[in-house]
Amino acid sequence: MIELSNFRTGRIALDHGAGEMPVLGFGTLIPDPALTITATRDALEAGFRHFDCAERYRNEREVGEALQAGLAAGGIAREDIFVTTKLWNTNHRPERVAPAFEASLERLRLDSLDLYLIHTPFAFQAGDEQDPRDENGKVIYDRGVTLLDTWRAMESLVDHGRCRAIGLSDITLDGLLPIYEAARIKPAVVQVESHPYLPETELLEFCKEKGIAFLAFAPLGHGMRPGPLEDPVILAIAARVGKTPAQVLLAWAAQRGTALLTTPRTAERARENFDISALPEDALDEINRIETRQRLNDVVNTGSPGFIPRVKS
Repeated sequence: MIELSNFRTGRIALDHGAGEMPVLGFGTLIPDPALTITATRDALEAGFRHFDCAERYRNEREVGEALQAGLAAGGIAREDIFVTTKLWNTNHRPERVAPAFEASLERLRLDSLDLYLIHTPFAFQAGDEQDPRDENGKVIYDRGVTLLDTWRAMESLVDHGRCRAIGLSDITLDGLLPIYEAARIKPAVVQVESHPYLPETELLEFCKEKGIAFLAFAPLGHGMRPGPLEDPVILAIAARVGKTPAQVLLAWAAQRGTALLTTPRTAERARENFDISALPEDALDEINRIETRQRLNDVVNTGSPGFIPRVKS
């Protein structure tokens, strides 16, 4: 249970894995390598202890460099931080899962991982090209492997002791149900887009019922304008409680019982996003009554994240 008076140190116990996940997480989807390093160090200095990475982001090496330097400079122990990374779609075949995991660990300069996620439930053609396309520019999917095949290989990582928990990202409730039912090791975490325009209430309730931690990415609506940051309800509440619209949206996410990811790129923004506190109940009710419904990233339908630039071969 999240202690409402202190989101900044709040953690969610992983019922289907080891350890606890900090409520406030720093997402590392930053295309620029130098900015990745400075933003990650600024987030660590601001107080973030939860870092979400991915093979697909192509910057695990920079994140690892920043974390190692930041931990040493701040006298922070490895066990004080929670690090996640993700298996990309081209590595879904079971024999590719462990090598991909090891490669991520090497790039991140870590001996173990707190959480490993299947980045999307879609398998792409296996190989080193992360964005395999045919002559017409269409994604080449791998129909010869199932999500359950991949999940079994993920379970083996936990068995071998270097991965404390596993989960799924960018998945719908319909996609989660068969994996949950068949899994020997149940998903510890589900990471999906969620904000007031896409509350994912049914999925959240299922996760609460089954002891799965719900991790919201894009809680600020990817910063899109117009979007949740400029919603009149959010603006009015921010003015009333003396917080920024971003702080209101992040507090709403935490008070629903979810962990969340945000990607501040400056030290000032990192401090702002880390400085959140509970909203009054009437404010929560107002946000919950927002009727706009909009998914901003279609990754759950394609497996191709819309906010990661394609790398041309």
